[in-house]
Amino acid sequence: MGIEVGGLLGLIWLIIVIWAVVKVAKSSAGPVAKLLWILILLFFPLVGLIVWLLLGPKG
Repeated sequence: MGIEVGGLLGLIWLIIVIWAVVKVAKSSAGPVAKLLWILILLFFPLVGLIVWLLLGPKG
């Protein structure tokens, strides 16, 4: 049972991170800012997502 729940939570987490990367890529921020946000999201998924939600580009 633990493997199925862990796998499902991992899949949900992956979808959330991919959604955040797509939102960053579509934002009106400059190319350097976009690249930095995407790298932060990819290398530090948990912390990066929290920081992006709090400080990331709005709109």
